[in-house]
Amino acid sequence: MLKKLALAATLALAPVSGAFAAGASGHVENYDFSFEGPFGTFDQAQLQRGLQVYTQVCSACHGMQYVPLRTLSAEDGPGMPEDQVRAYAEQFFEVYDDELDDFRPARPTDNFPANNAAGAPDLSMMAKARAGFHGPYGLGINQFFKGMGGPEYIASLLAGYTGEEKEEAGTILYENEAFPGGWISMGPPLYGDDVDFADGTEATIEQQSQDVAAFLMWAAEPKLMARKQAGFVGVVFLTVLSVLLYLTNKRLWAPVKARAKE
Repeated sequence: MLKKLALAATLALAPVSGAFAAGASGHVENYDFSFEGPFGTFDQAQLQRGLQVYTQVCSACHGMQYVPLRTLSAEDGPGMPEDQVRAYAEQFFEVYDDELDDFRPARPTDNFPANNAAGAPDLSMMAKARAGFHGPYGLGINQFFKGMGGPEYIASLLAGYTGEEKEEAGTILYENEAFPGGWISMGPPLYGDDVDFADGTEATIEQQSQDVAAFLMWAAEPKLMARKQAGFVGVVFLTVLSVLLYLTNKRLWAPVKARAKE
């Protein structure tokens, strides 16, 4: 059963190609995430809820081996106190220690463990690897205005089950509005109230889907806020430099233009 779930998760979250990459994909909802736009920022409470969904639901099959556990305390991330990060790592994860030649409780200095035994895709970069919006073949018009749409695809996929099922070649398929082709072999991972959010937020399927998608976006791009800030500073600098160059150019050529008029 675990292998079937892992294979289904691989098909569901792996990047598409061919006709699907050209735009023949399912319906992806354009969610209004807080981190979108040039001045968007991560919602720390949402990241903490997304971490909770990942830990209690997704981590059974999916690892995040490229994400250090210590980054959970980042101010532009989940912002967990360091003692909570240490307790979280020890409680939920084990890592193999070469020196001990055995498994031990994880530490903040470790990464989230991989989940290679299950065969499911690693989610460290999935929010950036998976494109949700497509334009006409060879163009990226929708992506230019909406972005790649990786978090939107993940949220839409998790919330896109209709409840319809069918059997093909001995495999149960589930109808999903976001999955290319409309049918997916992975059963619904969320049913509503799958977790008890610490901040009291109602754990609907839509809420959990968006929260874990936002968390996976942070996992894939933890320095997103710093990159936006650097980009803004760069644009301001180039704008000021352009004005100064324009004024300098006018001053240098003013005598030449005056003589030409004579």
